[in-house]
Amino acid sequence: MASKTDNDAPRDISRRSLFKQVGAAGAAVIAGTSLAPGAASTQQHTAPGDPVATAQLEALEILTAAEADTLEAIVARLIPSDENGPGATEARAAHYIDRALTGPLHTSREAYAAGLAAIDAYAQSSKGAAFARLAAPDQDAVLTDLEKNVATGFVPNAANFFNLVRTHTIQGTFCDPYYGGNANFVGWDLIGYPGIRVAVAEDDQRMKAAAPVRKSAYDEAMFTMKGGDHAHRP
Repeated sequence: MASKTDNDAPRDISRRSLFKQVGAAGAAVIAGTSLAPGAASTQQHTAPGDPVATAQLEALEILTAAEADTLEAIVARLIPSDENGPGATEARAAHYIDRALTGPLHTSREAYAAGLAAIDAYAQSSKGAAFARLAAPDQDAVLTDLEKNVATGFVPNAANFFNLVRTHTIQGTFCDPYYGGNANFVGWDLIGYPGIRVAVAEDDQRMKAAAPVRKSAYDEAMFTMKGGDHAHRP
């Protein structure tokens, strides 16, 4: 990874710890054990260090517009777009979370409502503006306070909400696109995952990088959608 400036240190720490989690849990997410199917969304992305622009969603399932703006800003800093490539914004991780909160993550809906309100209140009190309106270094500072569990106003605590959102951001960035995240396979490209294979050719077994297969597991006849669900593709 390229060297970072002192202002980038919180982002770098979070990104390193995030990829450790991907190494441990990424296989399950990529294989399709993550959450709800979803549609694509169009989003705006700003360069690192610039004030965060309001993200635009094609449709919201359960989050309010204000909650979605805050969540978009959070995931953009947890897995930022940088010299390594696109991040959670391009993968549409926040859209994945929004749709999952209507289904398998429905028990986390109140935690998101309370946590997103709390992070805005903490950002306002500590940095002078709602989280989505802060410049990237200030957003990183707020998230670092959550990660270190020193931010106030969270139930049960700030670290619990930070870990919740980070886990779901990882899922939304690296899941099978069927579930509404990993748009255009940017997550798989980021970690060099070659894609799901139902057969392995002789060349693929040699010690070299396999050519990427960029399609959902549900494009294969051997995999079926559960419960009559249908994926909504871009």
